[in-house]
Amino acid sequence: MVSRFRILSLFTHRLSPAITAANGSHRLLSGNPLCTMAESPDLPPWLKFSDTPTPPSADSDDNFVIPSLTHWVNTHMLTIKPKPKPEPVTQSSNDVEAISKVLKKGYSCPELVAAALGGHSFQPSSNLVSQVLKRFSNDWVPALGFFKSANSQTGYRHSPEHYNLMVDILGKCKSFDPMWGLVKEMSQHQGYVTLETMTKVIRRLAKARKHEDAVEAFRKMGEFGVNKDTAGLNVLMDALVKGDSVEHAHKVVLECKSEIPLNSISFNVLIHGWCKARNFDNARKAMEDMKERGFEPDVFSYNSFVEAYCHEKDFRMVDQVLEEMRGKGCTPNAVTYTSVMLNLGKAGEVGKALEVYEKMKSDGCVVDTPFYSGLIFILGRAGRLKDACDVFEDMPKQGVVRDVLTYNTMISTACAHSKEETALRLLKEMEDASYMPNLETYHPLLKMCCKKKRMKLLKFLLDHMLKNDVCLDVATYTLLVNGLCKSGKVESAYSYMVEMILRGFTPRPSTLKQLLVELESKSMLEEKEHVHKLIHHSSQTPNV
Repeated sequence: MVSRFRILSLFTHRLSPAITAANGSHRLLSGNPLCTMAESPDLPPWLKFSDTPTPPSADSDDNFVIPSLTHWVNTHMLTIKPKPKPEPVTQSSNDVEAISKVLKKGYSCPELVAAALGGHSFQPSSNLVSQVLKRFSNDWVPALGFFKSANSQTGYRHSPEHYNLMVDILGKCKSFDPMWGLVKEMSQHQGYVTLETMTKVIRRLAKARKHEDAVEAFRKMGEFGVNKDTAGLNVLMDALVKGDSVEHAHKVVLECKSEIPLNSISFNVLIHGWCKARNFDNARKAMEDMKERGFEPDVFSYNSFVEAYCHEKDFRMVDQVLEEMRGKGCTPNAVTYTSVMLNLGKAGEVGKALEVYEKMKSDGCVVDTPFYSGLIFILGRAGRLKDACDVFEDMPKQGVVRDVLTYNTMISTACAHSKEETALRLLKEMEDASYMPNLETYHPLLKMCCKKKRMKLLKFLLDHMLKNDVCLDVATYTLLVNGLCKSGKVESAYSYMVEMILRGFTPRPSTLKQLLVELESKSMLEEKEHVHKLIHHSSQTPNV
């Protein structure tokens, strides 16, 4: 738990920045390497840095890498540099890289991918298939082509887990016809289609706002040997609520209530859905129905109201709900307080947000990792980077484990404050600690590189993503094209747009317009015409 001194020091900073700067200088210089402004002799060489802006090298920003990180960047890029001549895909540590090289070339359909892989010799294994599918999880054409190619190999058959992963990839990419085709293929194998499979189908349909299709998928679960029970109903309701249609969830309850019993989870999903839709009358009615069915509202029930009123910035009602909880003997938990703290911070009430900690203590609630991550977020958002660094450094001292969200929040905060080395060193620290980065890890770093025109670092980060099986999606390509256009790197923006379209992604109209305008202004008329042709061709290609 954060020490009283640590929290009080944050209060002091709010009241008197000058006093805090004087009292905290020793701590910031010696005890907090993230925000240090002086080199510490006991740190490894690549950790010794200053985030003071460094003049770019003579050959412009493109190839500039901060000296303290040069060895890490160059070593990494050398270790993953493709070999000059293509080699046959063999069962070795390079299998994934070799297969990925083939899959990245861009194909219009899975059959062409499978044909391209047919010229290579590789022996599929569980680990190999898992890693390749994960690496191309945002790109269904090469993923499905590889999936089919691997499954055609003699002596190998995909496990239910691999089928489920491929079903989820197709659903995420909104390729629902191939998704259903794969489910039907699974049904030919005894026990392959399970509630987990149908959960992926239902969630992807609901997220795409295909609410009726999601409901129909639930209705036909029996055709695939999956029981329509309370657990399945709760999955459907939760998916519909997350897909912004509590109305559909309510209709499903009315349709199924005579056949499928509801439990406390069912009612909590409805309460959450109505609160999310800001229909507090129906949310209260659902809570009353819950009581009539013999289920007492719990902390999850009340947290839905707390979260909704927080989003409305109606903190008077938040306090009323907290008092109601305590009156009913339902003690607020860490989730409750994290929501209150975060939303107070977003509303600009940083001082009140910090005071939430004292309320947590009075309720005997232990501070957990998400609370710390939220605290780092609001401090960074308020411009208090050094305090955010203090909290980050304090976590292991208080026995609280950092997670990927914590690192993502800290990296995003560092990028927002243009602390280039700090952000990159945090990525290196994640790597050393075996934390797996995700798209949220890389997006602020990529945006910063585009803004600063760090082209070598941008290439390094994109290679780092591939190494960690993080697949570029529409949002990532959009970020790259927009960012590079704004920084004047139109040629690079064009190349990423072409790559994006060839991989089957449809660019957003605003992004496409921005690039075309920039190409016109640079007299890159051939490139502009090429983009037009690619867009036209992709729109004519059937999504099968």
